[in-house]
Amino acid sequence: MRRIQAGNALSAFGLGFTVPYLYVYVAQVRDLGATTAGVVLAAFAMAALAVLPFTGRTIDRRGPLPVLVAAALLAALGALAMGLAGSVTTVIGAAALLGAGTAVMQPALATMIVWSSAPDTRTRAFALQFFLQNLGLGIGGLIGGQLVDESRPGSFLLLFSIEAAMFVVLAVIAATVRMPRTPAIADARPGHAGAQGAGGLRTLLGHRAMVQLCVLGFVLFFACYGQFESGLAAYGTEAAGIEPSVLGMALAANTAVIVAAQFLVLRFVERRRRSRVIAAVGLIWAVAWLIAGYAGLGHGSQAMATAAFITTYGLFGLGEAMLSPTVAPLVADLAPESMVGQYNSAFALVKQLALAVGPAVGGPMGAALHGPYIVTFVLFSLGISVLALRLGRGLTVAQDHPHAVRSRVVARHAPEGRATAVDAAA
Repeated sequence: MRRIQAGNALSAFGLGFTVPYLYVYVAQVRDLGATTAGVVLAAFAMAALAVLPFTGRTIDRRGPLPVLVAAALLAALGALAMGLAGSVTTVIGAAALLGAGTAVMQPALATMIVWSSAPDTRTRAFALQFFLQNLGLGIGGLIGGQLVDESRPGSFLLLFSIEAAMFVVLAVIAATVRMPRTPAIADARPGHAGAQGAGGLRTLLGHRAMVQLCVLGFVLFFACYGQFESGLAAYGTEAAGIEPSVLGMALAANTAVIVAAQFLVLRFVERRRRSRVIAAVGLIWAVAWLIAGYAGLGHGSQAMATAAFITTYGLFGLGEAMLSPTVAPLVADLAPESMVGQYNSAFALVKQLALAVGPAVGGPMGAALHGPYIVTFVLFSLGISVLALRLGRGLTVAQDHPHAVRSRVVARHAPEGRATAVDAAA
């Protein structure tokens, strides 16, 4: 687990070097224009959507380790090609390689974490993964900002070379891991016995709780992550008059809240029902959107609007910190043991779809329809709470509140004189 988490942090560090500067690199440094830059970002997303439907079955058949190694090397090739690309064709091809590689890495890493953890340690393992990802992205972005120089294309080649090196390091670290295989929670699997023999997609679509979680996941990613760099940024600059530099401060505040709050909220989260935690996130994000509404539609000073906008991103970060130890472990605990990779890949595909649709819908609304934009995403956030509570009704106790199950197991095996006290604590 330590090796997996270290490789995960290093790959996030490498991504942080280039992700904030990809548009500038294509449009201005390589002088290929804004249209080409948009096509490159689309190719990045479309490549992910193209490979994810086939990733899960490969992970379950071959194991997550070779899939992760191949994906990391593919991403390294894409990053290096991006640094050397000088034409429209080569830059789009490099983006497709990079997008496909990084997309496949997500479910492979998630499956490795599932296999390397027991149900009672899985929540903390995914919380640590999210913490390290954000820390790596933040540090990589800060260092990359000091190295990058728009007047020197060689500085961008350095950034992409560092990113490629980090992916190679991830592949090397992963290749040294010997994977255990930890069974899923026994009563957290689809009830029908033919799960392993039936087609993977048919089994997944027949699993009502997983379908509900995918719908919920789409709304989560659409209403938050899909708006960060498109709709919410457009709304802030157009409606609230936010300077572009403040957008960077807001994203930094988001990362800072995640890093600071992740382990503070972990104990609170793991002792409560997962569905209710997700419902609480919906309420927090509804408040965040209302504060964003004040920033753009209120009549306060520019300083108040700026503070409100940064607060919005901070509240989104708090919700993300609550989700990271909740949603990913729930996907794992819903999956049959033989389909963990397919369940993780399906959820990653839903995330990519939301990240593709979110900017397309939110960008124009945030730029021009300021009032309807805020109202729409307040309602989406409240919808998260409703969907989460509905999901909770269809989950077993082991899926929705694993801490309670562990507490009862401890009480059952405690010395007779202590059993009552432990039961009371549970």
